[in-house]
Amino acid sequence: MKRVHLIGIGGTAMATVAAMLRRRGMAVSGSDQSVYPPMSDFLAREGIAVLEGYEAAHVTSDVDLVVIGNAVSRGNPEVEEVLDRKLRYCSLPELIRDQFLWGARSIVVAGTHGKTTTTALLGWLLADAGRDPTVLVGGVTGNFESGYRMGGGRDFVIEGDEYDSAFFDKTAKFLKYLPDIVIVNNVEFDHADIYADLSEIRLAFTRLVQLVPRSGNLVLAYDDEGARELARGAPCPVETFGLSTGADWQAADVVYSAAETSFLVRRHGAPFERFTVPLVGEHNVRNALAAMTVAMHLDLDPAAVRASLSRFAGVKRRVELRGTERGVAVYDDFAHHPTAVAETLRAIRLARPGQRVVAVFEPRSATSCRAVFEEAFASALAEADVVLVAPVYRRDLPDDRRLSEKRLVSAIRARGTKADAPGTVDAILERLVRDSEAGDLVVIMSNGGFENIHARLLAALRDGDREGSA
Repeated sequence: MKRVHLIGIGGTAMATVAAMLRRRGMAVSGSDQSVYPPMSDFLAREGIAVLEGYEAAHVTSDVDLVVIGNAVSRGNPEVEEVLDRKLRYCSLPELIRDQFLWGARSIVVAGTHGKTTTTALLGWLLADAGRDPTVLVGGVTGNFESGYRMGGGRDFVIEGDEYDSAFFDKTAKFLKYLPDIVIVNNVEFDHADIYADLSEIRLAFTRLVQLVPRSGNLVLAYDDEGARELARGAPCPVETFGLSTGADWQAADVVYSAAETSFLVRRHGAPFERFTVPLVGEHNVRNALAAMTVAMHLDLDPAAVRASLSRFAGVKRRVELRGTERGVAVYDDFAHHPTAVAETLRAIRLARPGQRVVAVFEPRSATSCRAVFEEAFASALAEADVVLVAPVYRRDLPDDRRLSEKRLVSAIRARGTKADAPGTVDAILERLVRDSEAGDLVVIMSNGGFENIHARLLAALRDGDREGSA
């Protein structure tokens, strides 16, 4: 196989998988509707050109395999071309399995949220220890400066998504990943476009657990009921982690600061080691614990793990400080689920107590655009002092199923938090520039490009400061 064409994979996955295939000597092309930073920057650095939009002509005569992402379906001109010509095709998780996982020790990091950071943490711990792992993560990591790392060792650390695989395969992606070790951070209702209710989500995770061999290992978040329940009937040894008494690996005596979090780890109740990670928030303590638990299972030296954790460089778009202008700090966060939104806002407060938190929320993901999550998002966003809600991205959803900005704002206000929906991104920017004060923490929450609002806000604050000093 010499040439692979990717259709509708999405910026993050396209960037990482295309680069990995290129490193194996394959020619790669790809089509997508839009790719935004940081993935567009990464693709440019890798020299991978993305064809804008979908056209049958993009599927050239020399293509050996077409990988069809879950963002496209029947009616897409490239999909129709593939079917008409009876070209060889597969889903993205099938490609990853067949090209990378059969000969590897597959370590799958799963959960409703926290998987990207946990995958990056564990991949870094193994790489820094000289294990030379391959790592595939749904974001740009600071330590690898990409969403992947090609290694020569046995371990393959992969972020395991429960979303469906393709229009012709509606099962969860992570069921293709041949797991030897599985981490589950949490199990909550998500992806309402794919799953009808929480019971269907739980079934997908149960199926994942049943794929772990007897010689494998299951690492579960003790603090989360959905994750903890997966231990029942597990076909392999189970270890738990969390902040609660009863976890095999428990974080205690947690100390938060603006730039890092330190915590004592107790193993089966006995003091083990104290660790420090340059991340903020209780959720990142759990993410670090999960990675550390697997590292200990793989016999990494505790002192080396402690040193590696202190050098973890984070993941872009996960509580990422994009800059500070006029005393206003602007953060970027890949918000997509109510629990993740709440944890991010609490983390910001723990890191910088006493400062005003302004949340700017764009309902963009399949979850955040849906009315079923409206009340949960209201509770989560009420953790901020001020909330500005952008227009719902998915306008194609029926009115009775689409989140309402007006109802969301009303529900946030009912919880005692100031909230508004200015109507456009430009109007949100004007409000932020007008009302922001030195010391404010502006947290921009979206899983998309959001019209480059982060850079535009910083530029507007900077220009306003110049005008004021003129």
